[in-house]
Amino acid sequence: MSTERVAQLEYSEFQAAMLDEEKRRRKAAKIVAVLGHFLGRDKDVLAGLTVADIGCSAGFIADELAAAGASRTFGVDIDVPGLRKAAQRFGERVEFVCADGTALPFPDGSVDVLVFNHIYEHVVDPDAIMAEMRRVLTDDGLLYLGLGNRLGVMEPHYKLPFLSYLPPALADRYVRLSGRADSYYERYRTRRGLRRMARGLRVWDYTFPVLATPAAFAGSELFPGVIGRVAGGALSRMPRPVLRALLPVVPTYLWVATKSDRRPAGVSLPQPPDPVRTL
Repeated sequence: MSTERVAQLEYSEFQAAMLDEEKRRRKAAKIVAVLGHFLGRDKDVLAGLTVADIGCSAGFIADELAAAGASRTFGVDIDVPGLRKAAQRFGERVEFVCADGTALPFPDGSVDVLVFNHIYEHVVDPDAIMAEMRRVLTDDGLLYLGLGNRLGVMEPHYKLPFLSYLPPALADRYVRLSGRADSYYERYRTRRGLRRMARGLRVWDYTFPVLATPAAFAGSELFPGVIGRVAGGALSRMPRPVLRALLPVVPTYLWVATKSDRRPAGVSLPQPPDPVRTL
């Protein structure tokens, strides 16, 4: 079996989650809420801004970005079937572009907000895409990053514990034995590796703000019911050093990055966003 890493074309054709409209729109609401907090905006969060969703697939998140007031919204992907579905439904308010993330079709410093949500583990060269996003981002722009952690215990695509911990050959064998797939394509990085991937940017970590106050970030489904309210309350009161000690094994990080010295402008939170030291 070849070990060469190639692009995942037509991803929406074999990953049903990309067509789960309700779930994708919930993710979009969380993204918009995080961006709104950073910008200090409660309504029309993206008003007057040019926005691009990198890895948009069927376009649900891009559509929500447009609905948040963006003056111009782009969806970029190499998933042609997904783009076709997206253009049929949302083409009047979103411009969909078939392009590789390593060669974005935008001039230098031309996009105010970029969204790169749970994409890096699927691409051939995430560092090249990060460099390209830095190129097209305006000097005062924002880059939203949803990033899976290699040390998260449960692998989110195949629901197999410790799968992402394994070297590729053993991970391939594990998913084959489970009957979930012929091989394991995704490549996650640890928090340290992600800090290195974000070099050249100033990063604010919204992971614990969202977990501790999910209702403020359209993320109430993270902690449903009574147990959820108890868990969220405990996180909101937990000492910051304890939370920081947990960071290496948190399954997902929610970061907002910028090329400038901008700081979060939103209301104070029980667990405020923390700066991330990139490498």
